[in-house]
Amino acid sequence: MRKIFPRLRAVTVAFGKTLGFAALGGALCLSQMSAAHANPRYAGFVIDANNGKVLYEDNADAYRYPASLTKMMTLYMTFAALKTGRVSKSSQMPVSKYAAARPPSKLGLKVGSTITLEEGISALVTKSANDASVVMAEFLGGSEARFAEQMTATARKLGMSRTTFKNANGLPNSEQRTTARDMATLGIALREHFPEYYGYFSTRSYNFRGTRLGNHNRVLGRVEGTDGIKTGYINASGFNLVSSVKRDGKSLVAVVMGGRSGRSRDDHMVKLLNQYLPQASTRDGGALIASRASVPTPMPVAAAAPAAITVAALPSNGPVPGSRPAPVNVDERIALAYGSDAAGAIARLPQADARPIVGRDALRAALVQERPASHIPFPAVSRPAMNTGVPMPRLGVPGAVDHEPTGSVQSASVSRPSSPWVVQIAAAPAAADAMSMLSEAKRKVGGPLNAAEPFIEPVSSGAQTLHRARFAGFANKDQAWEACAALKRNDYNCYAVAN
Repeated sequence: MRKIFPRLRAVTVAFGKTLGFAALGGALCLSQMSAAHANPRYAGFVIDANNGKVLYEDNADAYRYPASLTKMMTLYMTFAALKTGRVSKSSQMPVSKYAAARPPSKLGLKVGSTITLEEGISALVTKSANDASVVMAEFLGGSEARFAEQMTATARKLGMSRTTFKNANGLPNSEQRTTARDMATLGIALREHFPEYYGYFSTRSYNFRGTRLGNHNRVLGRVEGTDGIKTGYINASGFNLVSSVKRDGKSLVAVVMGGRSGRSRDDHMVKLLNQYLPQASTRDGGALIASRASVPTPMPVAAAAPAAITVAALPSNGPVPGSRPAPVNVDERIALAYGSDAAGAIARLPQADARPIVGRDALRAALVQERPASHIPFPAVSRPAMNTGVPMPRLGVPGAVDHEPTGSVQSASVSRPSSPWVVQIAAAPAAADAMSMLSEAKRKVGGPLNAAEPFIEPVSSGAQTLHRARFAGFANKDQAWEACAALKRNDYNCYAVAN
């Protein structure tokens, strides 16, 4: 009996240790789940970028603040401008007082200095520079506000139905909101529409005029095959991250929003990528974000693929952006009035060949699902054919001008003059108001506008007609830019464009 008891005691001790480890593991698991439940800002989404199947979603359609994920759209617009030839990587972008005053993270750009477009791109993907974002927005859109309207219009054409942009960098704005699903849509669009530029997102560090800028994305290198995309943080949003991974023929895009810290966000992203990559398909079904009709009509809603494994069941309530904004047809109509051709450009995107029907149906449920809302048709504007089909609105015009009719209104022509370059300062519902703005601007600015020919160009926006206020008579880009610079010195916002 004495020989038996020691053995029994050893077995009992071993069993007790086993129970202890099991209890400890369960406690840790419960602790992690409790922490997840305590984070009301969390949202997560993982999609198989080969076939559009949703592998994981949690609060995927709940409104969240994008923070610096906003810069993904700023870069999307920039890449589109590069692809259409409107700008080049060496284009010099002037730094305004407003851009230089943006809070960190920033390059510390000086008012009146310039940076190249490529410097701006690299600063956004590494430093996430807020000042460089505004420089790019002003260069491409005339002002940050106008550029943000173009960003929103482009988001709609990509199927991002719950995203509204109010600035180009993601700094706090209560009306700027998105969802995890919409950010996945944008991540896939960047990969598929601009493969020639997408490599910028994998930049680990960048030397900006002697200063090394490290990439904020710490997931790069932690998961094999990770190639981007972008981090983001403001107090209201928590820590956000969109990641992309390609490995062994498999492809994922994942979104984590509302992390409590950069490290916990990164760890959760790594867990999601490692957990769902084995479940991803190796069959590439073609482009997921391809052509959409120029008129945004509701699409059939397919049943979203169920999440294969639930990482954490988290509550949907909490301090998140306010109620859903009104339908965005106003944004679309404004973008159209000022010269946007996003609808036509999207329609000219190449269609995916031999697309499996399961992939399309999954995509509709995963990325382009239309919610109940009324849309005003977005009519096409007749324009010369572009060299390449890229979903990019043309340059926009801010509305920060004097609308009070003063001075002569008879000096502007309503016919379109023959001019290699034109400068636009505004668009107004009434032709007389547009003419008045031109007359007043020419009187105030003088100099480069003395020989310029003012004219108005009507454009239809649904049932409304707006009138673009433009100056012609510029033989080349330098002359047009000189005139635009003089207008800006007199508090006019403007842009120059080849006619």
